[in-house]
Amino acid sequence: MSVTTPPTRVAAAPVRPATRPPNRMRAWATRAPLLPALIFMILVTQLPFVATLLISFFDWNALYPDDRHFAGLANYSEVLSTPELRESVWTTVLLTATVVLVSLVLGMALALLLDRKFRGRAAVRTMLIAPFLLVPVAAALLWKHVLFNPEYGLFNGILNWIGGDGAAQPDWISEMPLVAVEASLIWQWTPFMTLILLAGLQSRDSQLLEAARMDGANDWQVFVHITLPHMRRYLELSVLLGSIYIVQNFDAVYTITSGGLGTANLPYTIYQTFYQAHENGLASAAGVIVVIGSLILATFALRVVSSLFRAEVSR
Repeated sequence: MSVTTPPTRVAAAPVRPATRPPNRMRAWATRAPLLPALIFMILVTQLPFVATLLISFFDWNALYPDDRHFAGLANYSEVLSTPELRESVWTTVLLTATVVLVSLVLGMALALLLDRKFRGRAAVRTMLIAPFLLVPVAAALLWKHVLFNPEYGLFNGILNWIGGDGAAQPDWISEMPLVAVEASLIWQWTPFMTLILLAGLQSRDSQLLEAARMDGANDWQVFVHITLPHMRRYLELSVLLGSIYIVQNFDAVYTITSGGLGTANLPYTIYQTFYQAHENGLASAAGVIVVIGSLILATFALRVVSSLFRAEVSR
């Protein structure tokens, strides 16, 4: 007699309730506190830039407001072809490159010093950061009057103390104007480079350094083969951020030399074109070029920062 087994029942999968769509009211409620800041940012930054972009396409002199007309890309062509404006672009590149590179080298040296343990390190670190905390105009005035002044400046006072009354008393700003501006900016931006590079040095793997020293590596070998590869992203970040800020510098040029003696960079030329020559369209075109250059540098800076964050998370 055959026994038939009853068919096994397959348990039905529980029916999941349909997921509700996200509550739009709740999403807007969480974003609402950010709206005032967003509106303020648009009003302060984006609308003026759009207005500047539109004005850059017009031949517009403030002294002759009724004579303005659409000029297309003529203002941009004039910015890149006029000898004075071309020279200001070259001065901007030279000033930015010199300040960034010298500040980077000095910042690395100071960061290596502060990475060591010694008595009074906190006080030394505070004193080294102090120049970066000064108002840019105050720092430029300090260099112009306290250090560079040919009659009562500190530099000529030191020369007079070393060589006596017959020592040469150079007029630093007149004889080396671009170097005078660069020295002021280097003094102010070296602490910025030091802070970034010191953070990179303190993020090194201590076990790797200890293993290298146990294998007989000296300080130079550790620096070349371990420290420099690790510091590559921090060096890139320092160069990019420093370039973004220094390429827009106006305070030192205006305060120390008033743009004379071949020190007029592009921001000062924009000021001169807008407020003295009243060429609104030409000044706007030069300003747009500066903004585009800064955005390109900022894009690279953001990529470097994001790669640094990814590297720190993966450790």
